Amino acid sequence: MTAAMVEPGRESGGRTWEYLLQSWRELDVPEGWRAEIDRGQIHLVPPPHRHHNGIAARVQRALYGVLPPHWEIYQTLGIHIAALDKLYMPDLVVVSSEVVEEVEAEVSDPVDAAEALLVVEITSKGNAEDDRKKKLWAHARAPVPVYLLIDRFDAHGPTATLFTEPQNGAYRHADRVAFGDELVLPKPFGLKLDTRHFPH
Repeated sequence: MTAAMVEPGRESGGRTWEYLLQSWRELDVPEGWRAEIDRGQIHLVPPPHRHHNGIAARVQRALYGVLPPHWEIYQTLGIHIAALDKLYMPDLVVVSSEVVEEVEAEVSDPVDAAEALLVVEITSKGNAEDDRKKKLWAHARAPVPVYLLIDRFDAHGPTATLFTEPQNGAYRHADRVAFGDELVLPKPFGLKLDTRHFPH
């Protein structure tokens, strides 16, 4: 759920993205909340449910078993979809540690979403449609090669869907399983993700 929005004022002088990014850098966001930029606004997103965090922890643990040492998993990393001037903070992002470490220590700029190897979004009741549609499309445009959508609120029951092969702003391939089944992440991950113990 979007809790608050900050819109650019007239002082932005037509440089909406630069103004929003500077405002995003300077925000004092309450602990556990996230700030994202979408549709020319800064949105504050409240902390998720504990089941949401439980799923993120299980996925992160599974990924650590297959990642090479120079890849890392980040939970509060902003990613910039440059083609759309959007900034999201996914639940999990896998990216080379070099990409994150090359930024100056004093700067909290997002990384280019095209540098992400995997993005994971876990739906909350208030933002499920955003994760299913808006963020799916944005990550395909970036392009992020692998987008994992874990949907606790799917109308047909909790599901996990793996989107791969982004092309022309859309993912060409999708594998969807119900909670309880295995979902196979492609190379370079080569991971069989067991969803049996995902809380919902």
